[in-house]
Amino acid sequence: MWSFSGPSRAAEDAVIIPPPALDAKAATGIQTAVVAGGCFWGVQGVFQHTAGVLNAVSGYAGGAKETAEYEKVSTGTTGHAESVEIKFDPKQISYGRILQIFFSVTHDPTQLDRQGPDTGTQYRSEIFTLNDEQKRVADAYIAQLNAAGVYKKPIVTRVGLLKGFFPAESYHQDYLTLHPSQPYIAYYDIPKIRNLKKIFADSYVEKPTLVSSAKVTN
Repeated sequence: MWSFSGPSRAAEDAVIIPPPALDAKAATGIQTAVVAGGCFWGVQGVFQHTAGVLNAVSGYAGGAKETAEYEKVSTGTTGHAESVEIKFDPKQISYGRILQIFFSVTHDPTQLDRQGPDTGTQYRSEIFTLNDEQKRVADAYIAQLNAAGVYKKPIVTRVGLLKGFFPAESYHQDYLTLHPSQPYIAYYDIPKIRNLKKIFADSYVEKPTLVSSAKVTN
């Protein structure tokens, strides 16, 4: 259950941050990133409006396949985080750029086990890495941002190895686009899309790449 009583940086201005000093090497073929930053509706929506992203799927990471369903994850006892799996073209967008957007626009990485009105470990900030290079880039970027004092508080984002990603139920997919007037979306998530367009204009695309129409699947 949510309300409008919790803090929401998304309803204000996103934090403008420098790009990562260390980025992943140029790769060929479709690449994958998995991030968690609170309710997956808004995170998915942001990356569906990001150039170079071929698909962004809401789902669960950090727990077992057997308990990867919304009602169980919502108890906060399964180990999962609401996450988004991002398939991207490294010729159009780098892994580091995805992390820059993740930290700047999608959520507040200084909030521990919560985002806005949503509380619990399932709403934690985490980067699930697929290989050693992604881990190096993520760890280095967090250290860089903390050293630069970009935020008033230390970043609490976890960095962990992805052991499995499990797509969420169909009614959670493309939720922001399908329900733009829903109060939660309008208050907490639509501002994230506006901030993406304002801060990352060169990475913003007006037409979202929806799961229902994506040419690349997870």
